[in-house]
Amino acid sequence: MRYIPGYKHVDIIDAPHIDYRCSVDNLCDFADSSVDLIYASHVLEHFGRHEVEAVLKGWYRVLRPGGVVRIAVPDFAAVVALYDQEGLQDGFSGLVGLICGGQRNQYDFHKIIFDEPFLSFMLQKIGFKNTRRWDWRSTEHAAVDDFSQCYLPHMEKQTGRLMSLNLEATK
Repeated sequence: MRYIPGYKHVDIIDAPHIDYRCSVDNLCDFADSSVDLIYASHVLEHFGRHEVEAVLKGWYRVLRPGGVVRIAVPDFAAVVALYDQEGLQDGFSGLVGLICGGQRNQYDFHKIIFDEPFLSFMLQKIGFKNTRRWDWRSTEHAAVDDFSQCYLPHMEKQTGRLMSLNLEATK
């Protein structure tokens, strides 16, 4: 959980910087078409495969026309490529976390995997347009080290492999 100045923070886990303590699948505190940007970094994979569509519909509901949903999720294609290259050696146990979650509390389990075609399809199915990759370096929150900057080996942003699939789309 990272604090990004200027953002309203929604999380089911209580922390001092959380503005709305609830699950992000229920944005009932937000009116229809009231939000310009939703940023969800390594959140969507915590919902089951039969829940993801409803979560995305909820996000679509609260976004204004022209609003952007910016999503970061573990990139299953990158996980598979690194596994094919390295296996599950001690130095690459991070692969297990990308697939299964950190498992530090009852909410920290991954229930679904994403690659670019699948996440793009889900976004378009809901009605989002102009689905594209986004680069964490060129966002207003680039200075916040969150999972959109997930590299293996850990923190090797120059020579490591980006393990986060970062997609955004417009309502």
